[in-house]
Amino acid sequence: MRGIFLLAFIFSITLSFSQETVEKKDIKVGLVLSGGGAKGFAHVAALKVIEEAGIRIDYIGGTSMGAIVGGLYASGYSPNELDSIIKSINFTRILTDQLPRKSKPFYEKENGEKYILTIPIKKGKLGMPTALSNGQNVLNLLTELTQKVNNISDFSKLPIPFVCIATNLETGKQEVLNKGFLPEAILASGAFPTLLAPVEIDGKLLTDGGITNNFPVEEVKAMGADVIIGVDIQSGLESKEDLTSAVKILNQIVGFQMYKSMEHKYDSLDLVIKPNMKAFNVVSFDKVKEIMTEGDMAARENIFQLKSIAARQIHTENQKKELKQIEKFKIKQIKIDGNNYYTRAYVLGKLNLKNQETTNYKHVIESINNLSATGNFENVQYQIIHEDDGCIVNLKVKEHPVSNFLQLGVHYDDLYKTGILLNITSKHLLTNNDMLSADIVLGDNLRYNFNYFIDNGFYWSFGIKSRFNNFNANVKFDEANVNKINLSYEDFTNQVYLQTVFGRKFAIGAGAEFKRLKVSTETISNVDNSQIGGGRLFFDKSTYINLISYIKIDTYDKKYFQKEGAYLDVDFRWYLASSDYNNNFVSFSQLKGKVGLAHTFFNRLTTHFISEAGITVGENENRVLDYNVGGYGNNFINTFIPLYGYDFGSLSANSFLRSAFTFRFEFLPKNYLMTTANYARVGSDLFNEGRIFEDTKSGYMIGYGLDTFLGPIEFNYTWSPDHKENYWYFNVGYWF
Repeated sequence: MRGIFLLAFIFSITLSFSQETVEKKDIKVGLVLSGGGAKGFAHVAALKVIEEAGIRIDYIGGTSMGAIVGGLYASGYSPNELDSIIKSINFTRILTDQLPRKSKPFYEKENGEKYILTIPIKKGKLGMPTALSNGQNVLNLLTELTQKVNNISDFSKLPIPFVCIATNLETGKQEVLNKGFLPEAILASGAFPTLLAPVEIDGKLLTDGGITNNFPVEEVKAMGADVIIGVDIQSGLESKEDLTSAVKILNQIVGFQMYKSMEHKYDSLDLVIKPNMKAFNVVSFDKVKEIMTEGDMAARENIFQLKSIAARQIHTENQKKELKQIEKFKIKQIKIDGNNYYTRAYVLGKLNLKNQETTNYKHVIESINNLSATGNFENVQYQIIHEDDGCIVNLKVKEHPVSNFLQLGVHYDDLYKTGILLNITSKHLLTNNDMLSADIVLGDNLRYNFNYFIDNGFYWSFGIKSRFNNFNANVKFDEANVNKINLSYEDFTNQVYLQTVFGRKFAIGAGAEFKRLKVSTETISNVDNSQIGGGRLFFDKSTYINLISYIKIDTYDKKYFQKEGAYLDVDFRWYLASSDYNNNFVSFSQLKGKVGLAHTFFNRLTTHFISEAGITVGENENRVLDYNVGGYGNNFINTFIPLYGYDFGSLSANSFLRSAFTFRFEFLPKNYLMTTANYARVGSDLFNEGRIFEDTKSGYMIGYGLDTFLGPIEFNYTWSPDHKENYWYFNVGYWF
């Protein structure tokens, strides 16, 4: 009997040990995150609660926004870090590919900021963009955030093995993405139709994975998960009363297929966390706090089940792979792939990256922005390979397949009156790196502007310009005889020049100019019949051959209603020869400069200082080529200079000095109250032997400005204490 009891005791201990071993067997937990645009913020809140319950996530899979949150979590970010990242992002700027003006090429700053609409021309036909955004800002952000796993191309080797889903646009079937470049895979999974352009990977054109599989349960199970938790942020199909926007209708269409398979997917889950997302949609990016609250509530409703799953895992310290954050690195090589029409020198010139340079990810992203801002690349992908003796920067560029564009603009001001701008732009037309742009302005005053520019990056670039400009204006002429005349002014100017740019801020150039001026009036005539053509008096009808040079700096944050930055434009023109209509030409030169400084206090009150001056070196007997000061406008040509409080061109001399102080208050977003005081000296002796305040002209302006997609809209009232006249000015649209 004693033997039987002993055997029973041993069997009992063995059985107990065996059961304890079974109970202690570790389980692998997989997490599945559905797509849903901005509703995906709820994933971050749910992750916080999941970690709070003690669960270790072993595998993670997601689609669309679920892929973005899941991919970052798999890369080593904690839920709290993800929370901070989300709250720091300007989603409007990111999703619309907005870039700071400082990233734009200098040529674009000078010539491109005047169009309200750009339409691609594909195979001779007007086309439409594939989406609101190419996704470059999203790709840049994801690349920066995943820099710690930059060298990992097998997603199973990430701190948490990861998989995401995209849709093949050609076949309509899902693509399982578990290898490759992580930021690109995540972007492809989240490329919501019409919002983000499709992404090409390995020859496949991919878009939002939610179209084919918005909840990749089976894919996570196949990775080896024993228990699967799903966070489903889908809110179901909308009723017809709620289908009130294009985004909702598109989301409804995308959802037809995905909702059919949801019940089947739920059967494969061990736990479902389903926040109430009825009050939100895929673009509710301004509802971060509210969406996260719903995610937190839904997860806490399942806290006991979550803790039960955590209790079945064997937990050890430092379960996640800790990856080192690289602050700075040295570039030993820059590789560029995919450039055909744009040379290596062009790409490097725009990037402003150099071999043997020590830099960081922030600078690299600024460099990528500089290249993207040219508009010549549909996609710029970069990867930094860290090696012992330095880093290799791999750039993979995809040039924009469209090289021809139709651009439109509209404008009205008191001098040029109504103008409708039509532009044709063609890139890499004759050679690599070139651009041809032709403007024609239809309206009260017919004008055109032609530019051909070969941009050679950090080497000297070459340009050709041709312009025809004309206007009619009533200007003061001779107080003693004729107070005002109707002036007809025509300018035909052609230039060839060389230019080099430093850091997109500073340009220097030089060239030659052929100019034809035709300035006349019908108000008065000359008794000398040789100067009368049909009753018209010509002040000038000459051709000029000139040499030109210039220095320009532009760091303004905006073209109009600037808040920060500086501006410098120094222009030297040497009049070498002339057909000499008035028989009084002697070679002379003119030096003209303009400087501007803008700074904003409290993000609303901007002070803007502008000062400009011009002098004539040598003898100029032609009044047309004098500096003509007065009036309001941003597109004066040649020697016409604005001066608020005085009529257009009412002051004339061979030199001038003008300074203006503007205070601009943004009382509502993009709405400005403005006041300006400007002062000028116009005459041969600017400094008047030290008595600079003697005979100084002054004028003042108050007005209202509105920043719109058409360009600036302004109402301004100007006056001067020097006389009794006052003027109202109105303009709408970008100046051209």
